[in-house]
Amino acid sequence: MSVADILDSARAQGVMIATAESCTGGMVAVALTDVSGSSAVVERGFVTYSNQAKIEMLGVSPETLAAFGAVSEETAREMADGALRHSRANLAVSITGIAGPGGSEHKPEGRVCFGLAHTGHPTVSETQDFGAQGRDAVRRLSRDHALELLQAAVSRGPV
Repeated sequence: MSVADILDSARAQGVMIATAESCTGGMVAVALTDVSGSSAVVERGFVTYSNQAKIEMLGVSPETLAAFGAVSEETAREMADGALRHSRANLAVSITGIAGPGGSEHKPEGRVCFGLAHTGHPTVSETQDFGAQGRDAVRRLSRDHALELLQAAVSRGPV
């Protein structure tokens, strides 16, 4: 399924999409809005690179950030939920991770957490370890995985 197919499926179902991105810096929103007619489906995108932006723009709990860190499924889940709460969308994807260089033993380079919030469905989160492939590759893989999550959500059909 292409990005255009994701948008067509969302449009047919009356689904509006929001993105909440950290390590990708808006790459998912760019991929979606590169397609003509995307304004019928893409409601807004949040680029929340800092913890403060996650708190202020998406309502991520400071306690969650303190307990689990920015790169965690808990934070990704709150980012996706926050994107829904702070928009008119009914489907949101979130991304937070370590594109590199750097990382640690517990949170290595290439670890990226994703959240997917869809009205009428439980919010889900997952972690992908892409490995230390370099910043550009990790960001592209993260963008592509987020698009796959959106594809799966719109493929399920209406709520």
